[in-house]
Amino acid sequence: MINRVLIAIMAFWLSVGPSHAVQPDEVLADPVLETRARNLSMQFRCLVCQNQSIDDSDAPLARDLRILIRERLTAGDSDPQVVDHLVSRYGEFVLLKPRFASHTLVLWLGPFAILLAGFIFVLHKRRQQVAAPSEAPLSGEEAKRLEKILKDS
Repeated sequence: MINRVLIAIMAFWLSVGPSHAVQPDEVLADPVLETRARNLSMQFRCLVCQNQSIDDSDAPLARDLRILIRERLTAGDSDPQVVDHLVSRYGEFVLLKPRFASHTLVLWLGPFAILLAGFIFVLHKRRQQVAAPSEAPLSGEEAKRLEKILKDS
């Protein structure tokens, strides 16, 4: 019984792993170029799915991009040339990991700025609590009234 459960869990675990959508007719004969093509296709976003690389996507546009990458590699382009070609054609949105540039500073530094602002806010609030004036001592009349109340109870 336990063996069947373990087998079912393992089968499920293996089935939810990454599925590469590269079709057999896309694969290059040269293993070095194919490795480069696979590494490059993991860097580009599927413009249809938007949360998958083109290496994992079954969308027709992802297939076209994979084929385009392989064509550029067989034409002799270097990896940076292929990246630049696709970015010039589809924009920087096609990159899964955007470049660090002046127009992407908010994207890269925004989370740190928010974290820093929150830290400063918390420190400011703590200082306000510490610096808050303490309660004033009771006046003579208030002390007498308190003493009377405590004696009566």
